Amino acid sequence: MAYVSLIRRLELPTWLVAVAVHTAWLALTWNFRSLPLWLAAPLGAYVVAWHGSLQHEAVHGHPTRSRRLNAIVAGAPLWLWLPFAIYRDSHLAHHRTRALTDPLEDPESYYVTPDEWARMGRVARALRRAQSTLVGRFVLGPAAVMLRFWGAELRALGRGDRRYLRAWLVHLALSAALLAWVVGVCHISLLEYVACFVYPGVALTLLRSFAEHRPAERSEERSAIVEAGPVASLLFLNNNLHALHHKAPALAWYELPRRYRAERDALLADNGCFFFAGYGDLFWQFAVREKDSPVHSTTREALRS
Repeated sequence: MAYVSLIRRLELPTWLVAVAVHTAWLALTWNFRSLPLWLAAPLGAYVVAWHGSLQHEAVHGHPTRSRRLNAIVAGAPLWLWLPFAIYRDSHLAHHRTRALTDPLEDPESYYVTPDEWARMGRVARALRRAQSTLVGRFVLGPAAVMLRFWGAELRALGRGDRRYLRAWLVHLALSAALLAWVVGVCHISLLEYVACFVYPGVALTLLRSFAEHRPAERSEERSAIVEAGPVASLLFLNNNLHALHHKAPALAWYELPRRYRAERDALLADNGCFFFAGYGDLFWQFAVREKDSPVHSTTREALRS
C-alpha cells in the first residue's frame, strides 16, 4: 500500500504517459516513410489526440504543482494550431463559469445564441447543424474550430489586445522547431503532417467533446458520462467520465475510475442520466442524427442557478 501511495503522490502514471506520448511521436515521425499510410495516419491521430489529453492534465496541475514545469512537460505544439498558454486560460475559464454551455460565457461552448443564428445564412446554418452530428463534427469540426479560433485571435489583435502576443511568439518558435524535425529531418511535408497527424488528431479530440456537454437548467445535468473501453479511456485519460471531472477537476486522470466506481449511481442520478455506454453507443445514436440543436436556448439566469 505504501508503494501504491508513493506512485500516486509522485504522479508516476502521468509521467509515464508524458514519456510514452513523446517517444511514440518521435518514433512515428522518424519511421513515417517506412510505414504504410493506413497504419501511420491512425497512429499519428491517436498520438496527437493523446498529447492533447496530456495537455489537459497539465492545465489541471499534473504531474507537478509547478505551472511552468507542467507547461514544459506538455506544452510542445504537436497539433500546431493552438498555443498552450491560451488553451490553459480558456479551459480554466470553462471550468470557472457558472453558465456552462452558454456561448457568451463558456469559451468551449459549441452552441450559438438565437440572435447569432438569426443572422446566419443558409450555408452557415447547414454547417452548424452538420456539426451537431458525430460524422459532421469529426469531418468538419477540426477546420471549424481552428478557423473560429484564429479569427477570434486576429480580431482581438486588431482591437489592440496584445494579451497573448507573447504566447503566440513562443508558440510560433516552438512550432518552427517542431517542423524542422518533421520536415527537415523526417522528410514529412507540412501537408502530410497536417493530413495524417494534426487534422485527424483534432477530430479524435472532438469525438470526446461531442458528448461532453448539453444545455440544461441544472448545472449537474450539463456534463456527460461515457463508459469507454480501455483504448478510448487511455486516449482521453478518463476525461470521458466528464461529469466526475467537472465535479472534481483537480483529481488526476488515473484516480477517476476508482472514484467513478464508488460514486456511479449517485453521479448518474445527479446528472440526469446523461450517459452513453461507450463511443459505439454514441456513434449508433448520433452518427448522422443531430445530438441537439446548435442554438442555445436555455436562459442565462437558469444556467447560473
